[in-house]
Amino acid sequence: MGEHEPTTGSGPEDGAASGPAAGDGLRMAFGTLTALPVPAPTAIDRRVAGTAMTAAPLAGLALAAAAGIVVWVGGLIQLPSFVVAALALATVALTTRGLHLDGLADTADGLSASYDRGRALDIMRRGDAGPTGVATLVLTLLIQTGALAGVVAAGAGVTGIVVALVASRVVLPLCCTRFVPSARPEGLGAAVAGAVPVPVAAAVALTVAALSVLAGFDPAIAWWQGPAAVLAGWCVAGALLGRCVRRLGGITGDVLGACVETALAATLAILSI
Repeated sequence: MGEHEPTTGSGPEDGAASGPAAGDGLRMAFGTLTALPVPAPTAIDRRVAGTAMTAAPLAGLALAAAAGIVVWVGGLIQLPSFVVAALALATVALTTRGLHLDGLADTADGLSASYDRGRALDIMRRGDAGPTGVATLVLTLLIQTGALAGVVAAGAGVTGIVVALVASRVVLPLCCTRFVPSARPEGLGAAVAGAVPVPVAAAVALTVAALSVLAGFDPAIAWWQGPAAVLAGWCVAGALLGRCVRRLGGITGDVLGACVETALAATLAILSI
């Protein structure tokens, strides 16, 4: 997720949004995390930002619908599994405007460029991908595509892409609890850091983890793979988050995007076993 500084508005600081604030939160979620043409929020405060991050798995479900159709059609016309996987992930990139991929590249550049926190953040803010960012982006996409190709070849492509896209978006509310500070005083990271109440983030994660068991009803997926893939994705994203907090002092929009992409890669990798 790249850096975009939201417009702030008046309103309560934290907690679950209701009424107009809930609507603004959903519009922020789908407007930021997808390319769907939704109206802009009337205002963005911490409550709206928290609702947006909480609703991230719903945005992932919308992305999964588009990518799932690509996988299904690719199977109908018997395209090679690697081509189907590449087309599905290209669809995801297009329907997210490449936002998370941009964040992944910028985060890799920032973490590798300097041990000075300020310089690393400046490099990430510039947004021009360096060699480390490009290499990280290419390798991550290769892992995602190869893993999804294996899932498609096994006959579980639609199930796999739904599980992976929804589970990878759960890292957003998990990364936006009070335990994780913002690396900067401005930008998307500052707007969403600490904006999701811990019980809400835990409820979202537990719900998705429980629903991942349903993936086992697909004959091509073992009963344990759904929950294991989801947990693996969150653990890998958590490791990256910890590294970023230690090096950068907290989260930025780029760090959130990097966590989403690494979670997606790890989830697909376990599903491909």
